[in-house]
Amino acid sequence: MPLIYVKNMVCPRCIASVCKTLDNLGLSYSSVDLGKIRLDSSPNNQQKITLAEKLKANGFELLEDGKSALISQIKSLLVDQIQHSKEYLAENYSNYIAEKLNHEYTYLSKLFSQVEGITIEKYITKLKIERVKELISYNEKNLSEVADLLNYSSVAYLSAQFKKETGMTPSEFRKQIKSGRKSLDQI
Repeated sequence: MPLIYVKNMVCPRCIASVCKTLDNLGLSYSSVDLGKIRLDSSPNNQQKITLAEKLKANGFELLEDGKSALISQIKSLLVDQIQHSKEYLAENYSNYIAEKLNHEYTYLSKLFSQVEGITIEKYITKLKIERVKELISYNEKNLSEVADLLNYSSVAYLSAQFKKETGMTPSEFRKQIKSGRKSLDQI
């Protein structure tokens, strides 16, 4: 079964949008997950071109290059873990990524830095800060609960990292909430 990688899939709505596109094109698939589609059969060149165009019109990008696909997989794993998982990660992110992608972390880290211009650790920090902004703006959890949810060692460390990334404390952000949030595909 052919596996196709798609850039910018960051949430369940993205999955639904891609499924709808595949259905509209009459392409049969067995699964659609963040960043990847498992088709039942290989599409011909015209179907691939049409799929790429339709995906692009919806803000996605079909990935052909193996290195680009690896970068997309790293991002999808991290987005899924940080944004959508209800449980915090028991192991560190480097082990998690290496295990899931079956590659040495040093290789993945170098590749990510070369292509994206930032380290995986910095990307994780950015994702976590966007998640903190989201949780603060919903006002459902206090800062201690947010720190626990995102596996920060302390509220002080979360606050320091938040201030370093945004220029304001979580409390200042809560007061301001003009939603300085970025969409996940912009990180």
